[in-house]
Amino acid sequence: MEHQAEALKDRTKQFALRIIRVIRSMPAGSEGRIIGNQLLRSGMSVAANYRAVCRARSRPEFLAKLAIVIEEADESAFWLELLVDAGLIPDRKLKDLRSEANQLVAIFNASRTTAKKRVQSAINNQQSTIPGKKAS
Repeated sequence: MEHQAEALKDRTKQFALRIIRVIRSMPAGSEGRIIGNQLLRSGMSVAANYRAVCRARSRPEFLAKLAIVIEEADESAFWLELLVDAGLIPDRKLKDLRSEANQLVAIFNASRTTAKKRVQSAINNQQSTIPGKKAS
């Protein structure tokens, strides 16, 4: 599990670095600057917040922080899509990065689903050990 967390730390950091490179290549103009600022914020936030996930002190804190990572990765995917749809950057230049954003959303969603199931299972196990209490 530790190896997977380290791999995801590196992957999210590489994602942030790729976002920085996209921002540096953006055309001048107010639309590009505004979208670029939003993308830069959300793209770098994926990596920073995933590091916070790895330091979570409890399962509820882990779930809350992971929800932020999912939100930021999804927002990054949106801004990348908007750059293409607005004609600011050709799709061929962002295709791989857009795919990576969507893959990160899927990975972290799956992780959150698994963690939520484990929390629910632990709650059910605790309830089943209480005398006179039926597990639901």
